[in-house]
Amino acid sequence: MNFRFQNLLGAPYRGGNVVVSEDSLLSPVGNRVSVTDLVKSHTLTLPFEATSNISRIAVSPDGNFLLTVDDSSRALYVNLRRRAVLHHITFKKRVTALRFSSDGSLIAVGLGKLLQIWRSPGFRKEFFPFKLVRTFSDCAAAITSLDWSPESDYILVGSKDLAVRLFFLKKTKVRTRPFLFLGHREPVVGVFFSINKKTSRVCRIYTISRDGAIFTWKLDESSNSDDNSGGSILDPPERRNSEGESQENDKVIDNESDKVIGDRKRKRETLIDVDGDTLGIPLHEMKWELSKKDFFMQAPARLTTCDYHRELDMVVVGFSSGVFGLYQMPDFVCIHLLSISREKITTAVFNRLGNWLTFGCAKLGQLLVWEWRSESYILKQQGHYFDVNCVAYSPDSQMLATGADDSKVKVWTVSSGFCFITFSEHTNAVTAVKFMANNHCLLSASLDGTVRAWDLFRYRNFRTFTTPSPRQFVSLAVDQSGEIICAGTTDSFEIFVWSTKTGRLLDVLSGHQGPVHGLMFSPTNAILASSSWDKTVRLWDVFEGKGAVETFQHNHDVLTVVYRPDGKQIACSTLDGQIVFWDPLDGILMYTIEGRRDITGGRLMTDRRSAANSTSGKYFTTLCYSADGSYILAGGSSKYICMYDVADQVMLRRFQITRNLSLDGVLDFLNSKRMTDAGPLDLIDDENSDVDVGVDQQRRGNLGQGLPGSVNNLGRPIIRTKCLKISPTGRSWAAATTEGVVIYSIDESFMFDPTDLDIDVTPEAVDSALSESQHQRALLLSLRLNEDSLIRICIFFCEDIRYTSHCFIHTSEIFAETDGSVF
Repeated sequence: MNFRFQNLLGAPYRGGNVVVSEDSLLSPVGNRVSVTDLVKSHTLTLPFEATSNISRIAVSPDGNFLLTVDDSSRALYVNLRRRAVLHHITFKKRVTALRFSSDGSLIAVGLGKLLQIWRSPGFRKEFFPFKLVRTFSDCAAAITSLDWSPESDYILVGSKDLAVRLFFLKKTKVRTRPFLFLGHREPVVGVFFSINKKTSRVCRIYTISRDGAIFTWKLDESSNSDDNSGGSILDPPERRNSEGESQENDKVIDNESDKVIGDRKRKRETLIDVDGDTLGIPLHEMKWELSKKDFFMQAPARLTTCDYHRELDMVVVGFSSGVFGLYQMPDFVCIHLLSISREKITTAVFNRLGNWLTFGCAKLGQLLVWEWRSESYILKQQGHYFDVNCVAYSPDSQMLATGADDSKVKVWTVSSGFCFITFSEHTNAVTAVKFMANNHCLLSASLDGTVRAWDLFRYRNFRTFTTPSPRQFVSLAVDQSGEIICAGTTDSFEIFVWSTKTGRLLDVLSGHQGPVHGLMFSPTNAILASSSWDKTVRLWDVFEGKGAVETFQHNHDVLTVVYRPDGKQIACSTLDGQIVFWDPLDGILMYTIEGRRDITGGRLMTDRRSAANSTSGKYFTTLCYSADGSYILAGGSSKYICMYDVADQVMLRRFQITRNLSLDGVLDFLNSKRMTDAGPLDLIDDENSDVDVGVDQQRRGNLGQGLPGSVNNLGRPIIRTKCLKISPTGRSWAAATTEGVVIYSIDESFMFDPTDLDIDVTPEAVDSALSESQHQRALLLSLRLNEDSLIRICIFFCEDIRYTSHCFIHTSEIFAETDGSVF
């Protein structure tokens, strides 16, 4: 019962911006954030959830804090080291840009036309952790990009009004206006400060617009804002004696003018050094000039994303055609211009050193990390295009296979969370996957009328099982010896039997009068159990050829059937929300679990009745026994997965797989204030074309073309569980949901990690720390070594019993080893 969320597979990226912090890549996945360690090749999903899909993320310069903002403008401030949410705040408008300052003390937030500067919270708990410092309302349209100066005194803002503004953050007695950079013909996508490597001062500004133009702005060293005040004082007055003025007055005026001009020249010489950098005049008061205009020349494609690396002075840009370019500035030299996708690149960022480029494509759920110097991939991951239909664990629980509506079969490594092979030979939705007992072969069934066998050594399709006439397969089973493969159909209501070695069709089992959606061999003998929508469960003797040897009648359609691991019990779910248990040996009904109230989920936006009164979705579509057969997991068209005790027929626990309000069926009660004459306000598509198109929007666009995907009538994804599988070890289970493959485990993620060791962590180092009375350091070293004897020694050497009790409270494992005898 102690299963906890561990990871989310099947979708490495779903839209928004990605951030590279040190050697970790952070990417939004629905309402969660996935963290990929690019050095150790390991990915995990942070345990917290946002209220809706995350649209913007930002990481502090020191890598300790993460700020996420979702579609409902709710922000979470997270401690990345501990993976815990510290603070939260809800902004009043939609957040379009987000960035930490260079020193990490401030946060710039673009809220439509407003630019707000907030104080960055710290580790300590505060009643008002977020403090608004300043608000700028100079922009005439929504803000699209932000960049901080190295000293965090200035901020560069680009917006959809085709202008770029340079703001000065320090408050002055007189209100200062931002400096305007004009000239772009389309909305600005990126703005960046460029620094002089010798003096570390701002020397150039780059502005990039959506039409593929990049402008380079430089300081005008010949004049500044003081010179623009007027020419009456700087210019010598004309000597006119027509009005009877004396020559002495003219000489006095000339001397005063020469003095003023000399003072201004000396001031300019002191404020501008030999490299042309300003030393005293604020940047927004200096005169900037357009140095050059360059164009990427990728029309008709639009520039969708860009990033800049200050140390290397390089710019990377991505286009709607799937092409990206890498350019050396300020000379605008093209280093790479390549195509990585056929869809729009939605994010492109540098890592800290600038040797890796990260690209994301929200429409395909694709995430790439490319080393541009060696022209090699560091990471290449792509999720399923549509919903995952089925999952299967390998016999050793190390691999996980998934099949989806996008006609692809993917195999994932459970420990790392990476997909290492994708099979795309199927031409229609994959409905079932199954590992063979030898762990080296994978089977998949599809609606294209084929069952394919995949070699996990050579990564190829070595055998294809077909029927004389095309059929649509929705269920799959293989016996323990691996010699017989069976598949159930949805159109002819038959079960086809093949030989694995020869690939020949051996038999066709007829008798069902509805689609055969459940199929499973007994773990102890060659009896095959099948469930159908004709309200029956049938047992077949495949090897003897006797046909159906037993039939179990039900009052409603049977949706799925599973065997208990010992083969002495079968469980099936019916359309009336019941789980029925049968004894397959004696053919008697054992007991029934009523699960209609347990599986009841949230109310859909289009439902006319509340979730409690609605009859839709109150049944289980997938079942799975535990490894010992003591409990059973059940899921369906709901946000819940129920765990039942088989012997007592009681529910032990109910897991809520998501709290994402961007999905339909999560809320139990709808807000009547959100209802309009045109329908629910959340379903009215009033977004403009500039919003990034993610997986959910792609499903909405394909809805009219009849393509697959679990969406309601108005295109809003519906939360549901299509398949449940428990690992053979019983330590974890996986569920194919609308958001991806959710994995729950009882193994702690902070257990002993061998990668936590280094050359200095040795038993000798523990003895040395004890001899120097460094008890805390000695205890930490012994815990990292995970040696029982060293842990005991460190506890006994603690001189202060209060310190020992403090260690005991924070290290429950020590108490388990010593049984509390020390205290």
